[in-house]
Amino acid sequence: MKKLLYSLLIFASATLFAQKNPNVKFAICNDAVGTVAMFDLKKDFVQSVNVFKTKSNLPQNLKKFDFLADNGLAEVKFKKDVGTLDFMTLGSYNAQSGLPQDASVFIEGYEFKNPDTKIFADMIADAKVETVEGKKALVITTVKK
Repeated sequence: MKKLLYSLLIFASATLFAQKNPNVKFAICNDAVGTVAMFDLKKDFVQSVNVFKTKSNLPQNLKKFDFLADNGLAEVKFKKDVGTLDFMTLGSYNAQSGLPQDASVFIEGYEFKNPDTKIFADMIADAKVETVEGKKALVITTVKK
């Protein structure tokens, strides 16, 4: 009976960590991932925002991010006189956390498999190594709890 209970607890915790947060809306700028909330705080830098409500409407340059488009996906363009925000690849974040560079990273329940994906540092509220689906992975949250 104890084995069954432990198995259910482990399965439940893995399922809980892997759930996608429906409240987070992702945005792409200069081929890097951020959140709409993050860019809302930086309105002075933003020239335009195009929102794509479905995966089928995504332009070719955003197709590689279609797994983030469950709640739509925004494309943000900065003003010309503004540089860019700090960003880093997920492989670099994994290395900093003592994980293999090619390990998956979970951001708000969305699995990022490509270690070359760039994310904006400003979107990270918390990052920690956890066991997800039986493997050590970096889990990033974008909203302070």
